Amino acid sequence: MEMSYTLSELDQVAAALLTQYGNKSIWAFQAPMGAGKTTLIAAICKKMGITDQVTSPTFAIMNQYDAQGKCVYHMDWYRLQDEKEALRAGVEAAFEEADLCFVEWPENAKGLLPDQTQWFQIEILDPEHRRIFISS
Repeated sequence: MEMSYTLSELDQVAAALLTQYGNKSIWAFQAPMGAGKTTLIAAICKKMGITDQVTSPTFAIMNQYDAQGKCVYHMDWYRLQDEKEALRAGVEAAFEEADLCFVEWPENAKGLLPDQTQWFQIEILDPEHRRIFISS
């Protein structure tokens, strides 16, 4: 499946993704730098009722949020050297604990993602438009 959107439509896209894929516990986002992975994840978190500011956990690797009693982890694997580093950071425990995990740069430790991971690949069409490809 794919959908195109403008940056001004992020709230609607976030709501649609939650409706369609909210039953999946791990969402992996692949996209080039600057494509809007964190921006889209922040919009989804807002729709989930997270009131904290959602920022990229580039240096911390993981941020944890409370979404009205649900545990949400936002992970950024950009700086990971390998899967062992992800394991040391507690990724597997977070997968077990969380109701929902968002993973940016999943290709840096792809072997740790379970088969039921929901994949989102964002493509930059121009400064205001994106296309997202969705697969299981």
